[in-house]
Amino acid sequence: MAKVLMKGNEAVGKAAIEAGCRYFFGYPITPQSEVPEYLSSELPKVGGVFVQAESEVAAINMVYGAAGAGARVLTSSSSPGIALKQEGIGYISNAGLPAVIINMMRGGPGLGTIQPGQADYNMAVKGGANGDYHDIVLAPASVQEAVDMVMEAFDLADFYGTPVLILADGLIGQMMEPVEFNYVCKKELPPKTWALTGKGDGEKHMVENLVIEAAECEAWNKRNFEKYAKIEANEQAWEDYLMDDAEYAFVSYGTSSRIVRTAIGYLREAGFKVGMIRPKTLWPFPVKAFDKWDKNIKKYMDVEMSMGQMVQDVAYACNDKNKIEFYGRTGGIVPAVDEIVEFGKKVMGGDK
Repeated sequence: MAKVLMKGNEAVGKAAIEAGCRYFFGYPITPQSEVPEYLSSELPKVGGVFVQAESEVAAINMVYGAAGAGARVLTSSSSPGIALKQEGIGYISNAGLPAVIINMMRGGPGLGTIQPGQADYNMAVKGGANGDYHDIVLAPASVQEAVDMVMEAFDLADFYGTPVLILADGLIGQMMEPVEFNYVCKKELPPKTWALTGKGDGEKHMVENLVIEAAECEAWNKRNFEKYAKIEANEQAWEDYLMDDAEYAFVSYGTSSRIVRTAIGYLREAGFKVGMIRPKTLWPFPVKAFDKWDKNIKKYMDVEMSMGQMVQDVAYACNDKNKIEFYGRTGGIVPAVDEIVEFGKKVMGGDK
């Protein structure tokens, strides 16, 4: 299939359609408004349903209903909008239902700025709703990867019975890059025998959420964590960039990792043996990558567009908090290449 030049927000909308999504419920907010704008035009052409809800809270509960009926359903928003959806995301997670949620992050907290950020990491990875739960979190670093991850997200959601979050940022949503669309399901998906099908004479199904008895609720949670253990074992994903001879390693994701990649080129030219571990899954965090490379690495350099929300996960993955140095910009500021080069030189011992 030939590549086409598309804006990130529109490309993820098309990717969802290509993956079989036929229902979208959402609400406009910068910098992701082109996602619902695109789908409002294109979903009806394939027999789909687009609803601009009256609020983010209403939208996520519409997603809950469609997921319970077994539909491939999508919602998207940006940081404060996703914050409003957290209760509904928790309900969908607890009920074990599949859904895909796109967050084109902006600077915060609160309403913050419309400029890009990465400070929703904790909300997505650590859980923004109440209780013990996890959602799969994917982090694209390009428009093509966002397209691929949206398609994969629907399969992961159906396979495991869980929401999948695409944690991107405003730059990924607003930039234009050449992309191609080639949806191929790589998993053998189970039949949705649990789906609610409406009143009739057939087998009756129920989507449960409320558990009154404490022992029953604990057993419910333990069953969920058996599923999460399988996800951790099977779905960790990352990119090793110039790690074969690396003595130092950056850790970065999304847009930040693109800047780091360029900085590594300059640092390599200056004689530094440095590479990068780029997480593609933020949950499950790619601990296996650190198991693979840790014995060779003197220091990890975590670069984010936040105040360091990923640092704890890097520390856990390498089992040494003293092995990590952090550099971040926040509030919508994107770090420059020369900033990362200088940070790297400082950590690695100055000019060669």
